[in-house]
Amino acid sequence: MKWKIALLAFLGLGSVVFAQDYFPKNDGVKASNNNFTALTNARIHVAPGQVIDQGTLLIHQGKVVEVGTRVKLPANTLVMDLEGKSVYPSFIDVFSSYGVEQPTRSPGGRRSPQYDPTRDGYYWNDHIMPEADAISAYKYDDKKAGNLREAGFGVVNSHIQDGIARGCGVLIALNGKGNDAQRILEDASGQYFSFERSVQKQQSYPTSLMGAMALLRQLYHDADWYAKGNVPTTDLSLEALLENKNMVQFFAAGDNGHVLRADGIGDAFGIQYVILAGGKEYENIDEIRATGASLVVPLDFPDAFDVSNPYQAQYVSLEDMRHWNQAPSNPAVLDANGVPFAFTLHGLKEPKDLHKKIRKAMDYGLSEAKALEALTMEPARLLGKASEIGSLQPGRHANFLITSGPVFDEETTLYENWVMGQRHVLSDMDQKDIRGDYRLQANGKEFTLSVSGKAEAPKLEVTRDTAKLKSKLSYAGDWIDLSFTDGEERYRMTSLVRKNSDALSGKIVLPDGRESTFSAGKTGAYEPKNAKAGAREKDAPELVPLNYPNVGYGYRTLPQQQDVLFKNATVWTGEAAGILENTDVLVRKGKIARIGKDLPAGGARVVDAAGKHLTAGIIDEHTHIAALAINEAGQNSSAEVKMTDVLDPKDINIYRNLAGGVTSVQLLHGSANPIGGRSAIFKLKWGKSAREMLYENMPEFIKFALGENVKQSNWESYNRFPQSRMGVEQVFMNYFQRAKEYQALKDSGKPYRHDEELEVLAEILRGERFISCHSYVQSEINMLMKVADKMGFKVNTFTHILEGYKVADKMAAHGVGGSTFSDWWAYKYEVKDAIPYNAAIMHSQGVTVAINSDDQEMSRRLNQEAGKTVKYGGLSEEEAWKTVTLNPAKLLHIDDRVGSIREGKDADLVLWSNHPLSVYAVAETTYIEGVPYFDRQQDAALKRQMAEERNLLINLMLEEKEGGAPLRGPAQNVRRAFTCDSL
Repeated sequence: MKWKIALLAFLGLGSVVFAQDYFPKNDGVKASNNNFTALTNARIHVAPGQVIDQGTLLIHQGKVVEVGTRVKLPANTLVMDLEGKSVYPSFIDVFSSYGVEQPTRSPGGRRSPQYDPTRDGYYWNDHIMPEADAISAYKYDDKKAGNLREAGFGVVNSHIQDGIARGCGVLIALNGKGNDAQRILEDASGQYFSFERSVQKQQSYPTSLMGAMALLRQLYHDADWYAKGNVPTTDLSLEALLENKNMVQFFAAGDNGHVLRADGIGDAFGIQYVILAGGKEYENIDEIRATGASLVVPLDFPDAFDVSNPYQAQYVSLEDMRHWNQAPSNPAVLDANGVPFAFTLHGLKEPKDLHKKIRKAMDYGLSEAKALEALTMEPARLLGKASEIGSLQPGRHANFLITSGPVFDEETTLYENWVMGQRHVLSDMDQKDIRGDYRLQANGKEFTLSVSGKAEAPKLEVTRDTAKLKSKLSYAGDWIDLSFTDGEERYRMTSLVRKNSDALSGKIVLPDGRESTFSAGKTGAYEPKNAKAGAREKDAPELVPLNYPNVGYGYRTLPQQQDVLFKNATVWTGEAAGILENTDVLVRKGKIARIGKDLPAGGARVVDAAGKHLTAGIIDEHTHIAALAINEAGQNSSAEVKMTDVLDPKDINIYRNLAGGVTSVQLLHGSANPIGGRSAIFKLKWGKSAREMLYENMPEFIKFALGENVKQSNWESYNRFPQSRMGVEQVFMNYFQRAKEYQALKDSGKPYRHDEELEVLAEILRGERFISCHSYVQSEINMLMKVADKMGFKVNTFTHILEGYKVADKMAAHGVGGSTFSDWWAYKYEVKDAIPYNAAIMHSQGVTVAINSDDQEMSRRLNQEAGKTVKYGGLSEEEAWKTVTLNPAKLLHIDDRVGSIREGKDADLVLWSNHPLSVYAVAETTYIEGVPYFDRQQDAALKRQMAEERNLLINLMLEEKEGGAPLRGPAQNVRRAFTCDSL
């Protein structure tokens, strides 16, 4: 397609290049306009912060020739006197879909998933389409171009917003005359990516965010492999990706967390993306700033909720209310923190909404200069086109606006938008400004007429004495029509607006139908709102404080690490010392410093723990909380995906788990496939970022799965291999054989294709990654241990393992641990043989046994789940307690840091009100590394604080409603609860 544009450009410029056209013209006189145009006596904003008063802008053939106060005008110059007017560069949108046909979802659905690609000669995944070319789908749309010009835009950068690798954009000037060769400034203006699957392509993989991230990583590895000439066939997708690698790389993140995820992928491959933001970057601004990325920032600030109905209002979350209040501050926060950004119309219903949103951002602290920069110079810089567009410096395209005043003011009129030197009249600059105050005498009464608002669309207010009357005014051309009602009396008037008179005069129809003439004399000049004498500055909006995390139960200030001395506690050490009565534990710098009696505080805060129990924090070996996705189900192996990619630090279940004494968890991939994804082991540091929660030098784990889920017994219309338990075994054999061959090739020193999936399996073979396997029935448990013995690896943990009691001796011989439920059974067929004595029997055979939750509710009661092992199987209280502390720490290879109370270990501690295995025990305080992340007294204070803030925000929203602002209906924001088989 690029050759077509080149040809169009060649033809379009023929009149300039050649002295004689080689084709006839049938549309008028054969002559080119070689005149100059000078706009004089204007306040010219050459660029943000560079303003010339009483300046002249000289343009010629669509380009700026000179700008200044002393511009020498050529003889053939058309002069436009702009006395009292302002000139600004036209706006630029770098993330547009204008003029480019967007794919739509195919009607109907597939009867079964599609696992293979549909294209030959392209990349193996249909959602990767770097060969897509926006210019091939481009068609000029004059109506939409007009809407964009009316909002102030002169140039847009448009692309096909579909797929993970989306191909190239096209840079388009919005001039209404001419042809596409003149409009298209760049036919390949940038390369675009996202985490979103194509709406048209039906290939199953990826099914999740983490799958999309893994696919992008593999794409870049494959491109590198391809670039080195190691692939004998041609891949048109990789060819395009490599050809476009030196363009600006845009990433459609659309969420503050996704901004970090996208930047992380870029960092891994030496790419600095320009990233589409989501509007909540103010929440984690330090992390956003640290990316070093430039952002494209939407202005789709949410409308207030209609909370007038108290029953409906209760469904609106505090998090959503808070975002409504804080969102308009996002641009100012980005600016204050030195994050470069451009604005986009993306997300707005109509281009005309732009100015209203900009004004709102300015109310929240954004400067006019920065707003202008984000619509002109910054997008031009991001596109690498600052020498052509974005300012009015000599040599730039003549893209500019003529306004009646400051471009973002509510009462400013946008008169004209010139694009590539072509004039587009939006409002008549010569139309007389009739705003002001007038006195009218009619029918023996005196009325005051006040005309305000925008000059081209004024508003009328009529009063008699002090009473405001219902009125209406229209102004078009040189004529005005106005009417008003005084009680039951209606007056109608028409007036010709005369250039040489300030009075309004013409025909009037009186209430009784009589016709006459009227004259309304002007008594006062119009003053803009911000210029009226004595007018005070607009009150700054009331902004509620940021919380960490910025949800309900977030902290206004993050809790700090404390040196603490627990006095006279019953200490459950989890070590050989056992349970110690009336014992002190000293915490310093996040570590357990000393254990003993009558310890000196040495400046530490003293906690009276008499009658209370102090334990190590609970560790959940198997959880699905705090995740944005659980299963990557598109293939029978998803070893390439990482749960660390989708860790969600804002999940309220983190806080709830802290309230149950949980301090560490393993976030596992689900059980949709035999070989699942890599785990995330993290501490529940509520208010911290995902990165800060993860264990330093985190042990590397992966989720495997057996049973009904992986052979797809529980899903309809699936046809992926395997479909039987026998097939599951063959998946393991096949993949580990491939992993062995992959490792052998690496060891040989020969060139090899980096395979994210096989790299992980090779780590298992090398003993560098551990397996936690979803399991139920004894036959499959035996099978995987045999496969492991044959292929030369070990299984670290069988999780669930409700038939573990049948093969406990074999498990002990293999050296694998068991992480099970205390008393779950009969919830599906393959657990029909489950018994509550399972944990005790495995323990009796020397298996390291943990009790896990696999459930966001049960995880808050793991202390009680551990207590059930005393009832069912007779475990001692100490051994029972180890099933949720030291034993899961051992299974996760973090027992050198957590899981028991021992000097030198992390101070991950819980102070219980009662015996920790009791149903009456509550966690009073939960510490992680000496930081009190949960405190029951603080929790009560948080509830009061939340109630007060909620009431404040409801009142602010009610004020919005009373002021006539647009509203949205109450909506409940329900976070999805994930389980092993969630798709």
